[in-house]
Amino acid sequence: MLFLVGTPIGNLGDISQRAVETLRSARIIAAEDTRKTGLLLKHLGITARLKSYYEHNEERSADELLPHLLRGEDVALVTNSGTPCISDPGYRIVQKCIEHGVPVVSIPGPAAFVSALITSGLPVHEFHFYGFPPKKPGKRRDLLAAIAPLAGTLIFYESPHRVAALLRDCLEVLGNRRACLSREITKKFEETLRGTISEVIEELSGKPPKGEFVVLVEGCIRRRDNPP
Repeated sequence: MLFLVGTPIGNLGDISQRAVETLRSARIIAAEDTRKTGLLLKHLGITARLKSYYEHNEERSADELLPHLLRGEDVALVTNSGTPCISDPGYRIVQKCIEHGVPVVSIPGPAAFVSALITSGLPVHEFHFYGFPPKKPGKRRDLLAAIAPLAGTLIFYESPHRVAALLRDCLEVLGNRRACLSREITKKFEETLRGTISEVIEELSGKPPKGEFVVLVEGCIRRRDNPP
């Protein structure tokens, strides 16, 4: 059986008891970074067989894990933080398990974009998550132009080196909508900036960006010229 195990995005106290029990009983733990997962397992007092499973070896590692799963061995898949498959590896092995009739079970855990969304003050009834946008400015602006008409809250992940550029592109392409910027979620220096895009840009300019960011932008608001 394949277990997709959510792990803390910062505060180690956020790991569930079910996740701990699953990691303790798994025959193999497939990890995005075996060193980082090793530190988590040490903190939890768990010894286990670790196998590397990251973006650039995902296809090969999925093929190597499949025989273990077909023999009935339990494999737990974890990422560096958060939930597998959400802007992290996991899709390939899930697909292979489904194709070969291997049960896939989710052990729920944190996801940074969910925490950022529910604390943003932006609409939560409809949202669109895009993970990391394209690095090249032209492709990034093309994406923003394509999704500009969507009514739901737009959500992205971004690195500290490109977050200012993403916000400037959002301002240029989407207009000065409401926005929210969250970083270091559940960690000591957790911070949330709210306001219009231009206000968030101005507030961010006074401090060097650090940590991975969740960027949320208000969806398109369609107003009627002659409301009933």
